[in-house]
Amino acid sequence: MIRLLVGLGNPGVEYAATRHNAGFWWLDGAARQLSVTLRPDRGHRGNLGRLNGADAPVWLLEPTTFMNLCGESVASVARYFRIEPAQILVIHDDLDLAPGHVKLKFGGGHGGHNGLRDVHANLGTPDYWRLRLGIGHPGAKSEVVDYVLHPPLPDEYDAIRSGITLSLGALDLLLAGEMERATMAIHAKPARPKPPRSEAEAPMQPAQRPS
Repeated sequence: MIRLLVGLGNPGVEYAATRHNAGFWWLDGAARQLSVTLRPDRGHRGNLGRLNGADAPVWLLEPTTFMNLCGESVASVARYFRIEPAQILVIHDDLDLAPGHVKLKFGGGHGGHNGLRDVHANLGTPDYWRLRLGIGHPGAKSEVVDYVLHPPLPDEYDAIRSGITLSLGALDLLLAGEMERATMAIHAKPARPKPPRSEAEAPMQPAQRPS
């Protein structure tokens, strides 16, 4: 089961609407869905909330350090509450996925993401769960820093929000540790609505006989 949900982002109003804070957007949505209040916790260097689970408490965390130091907060909460890395789900923005695409995975590399890099270092292992929220890529490596620290375009924002809403639908499965079912739900793509048929394309109706 998952005992710690961690949304990654940068603190401060100037970063709140930027692509790099998609992890915060997701965790805020999870907190609302679970009726959990996040409160500042200086000892753990983050905003922390608790959900009383059936078997054990579940913690929601938004580190209040900057992205490249967020691992300190994650490791602090994990050590204090005796949470194993495999019981942690880190939610973060991902340049390698298009806006709106969401992927659940366990373990692996950090892919150049500074937040994941620091979580790796402080936990001492890459073996934790990640929820990757696609934000798209600017096309050139030299533009990445500026890209992630700016708000998405309106259509990108709508797509990212749709992906967040879809993945939050699997929140109960995630917390229960039903990761296979959660993966299927999160990776599912909603069916595209069929365009309306023109009158010419409408099926022929049988002629009615006069009564």
